[in-house]
Amino acid sequence: MAVVEPLVASHYSSEGLQDRILAALAATGVDLAALRAEDLEPVDEFHVGGAVATAALLERFELFPGEELLDIGSGIGGPARFVASRAGVSVTGLDLTPSFVAIATSLSQMTGLADRTRFVAGSALAMPFEDSSFDAAMILHVGMNIPDKPQLMAEVARVLRPGGSFAVYDVMRLSEGPLSFPVPWATSAETSFVETPDAYRAAAIAAGFSVEDERARGAFAVEFFASMRARMAAAQTEGKAPPIGPGFVMGPDAPVKIANLVAAFEGGVLAPVEMILRLA
Repeated sequence: MAVVEPLVASHYSSEGLQDRILAALAATGVDLAALRAEDLEPVDEFHVGGAVATAALLERFELFPGEELLDIGSGIGGPARFVASRAGVSVTGLDLTPSFVAIATSLSQMTGLADRTRFVAGSALAMPFEDSSFDAAMILHVGMNIPDKPQLMAEVARVLRPGGSFAVYDVMRLSEGPLSFPVPWATSAETSFVETPDAYRAAAIAAGFSVEDERARGAFAVEFFASMRARMAAAQTEGKAPPIGPGFVMGPDAPVKIANLVAAFEGGVLAPVEMILRLA
């Protein structure tokens, strides 16, 4: 993993990302002096379904005001800000990419959520937190970059308090079949570690979790990307700039990354899967 992690961080690093995001928002009429977390949702929710998927996960995930939540692989902070603003919890985001940590911190300051979110750099396999530090944890589209799922689950179990819940929303393998690269989380197979729901379940149970709920969201994913394509086509027809989206994070090869992912979804090879786990 020591070799993999720098490659993963490099895959996500993008010079000038925050400036590009803010410039694009300003071009659509967003007042940057009064920036809201909602303004950022088209670009800072870097997972299938975006803020809609985050909201759906939150509905199935028991959180109470005042609790402390860990967001593993927090990116530029979108899900952390979403949950902090709606559930009344304090969120700590952990991410392997230092530039993402810096951007997440800055955007939380700009949106008035710095008092409810904080972001730190570190590995999900050796988290820089004391035992029993959090009431709950979540991971959204991050496990695909982590080869050691048992160690991931063990670390989450370590930093959670007894009875803590862990919400997983990762792309998982549902059947054998080819996966073309690049995809949003990896340029090549060297940093892609997609596992089956069975593998996640086994790792979770071995770490002391029980599985409270699970559902595959393949149809939702296909519909999400079909809607995205329709919006982009409509904008092109009307001579408008394409809608702001996660391509800002994925970079110039975003179209081929998304096309490869959609092909895997449509072929039934991959699907986003939600799991709600509970620590004994």
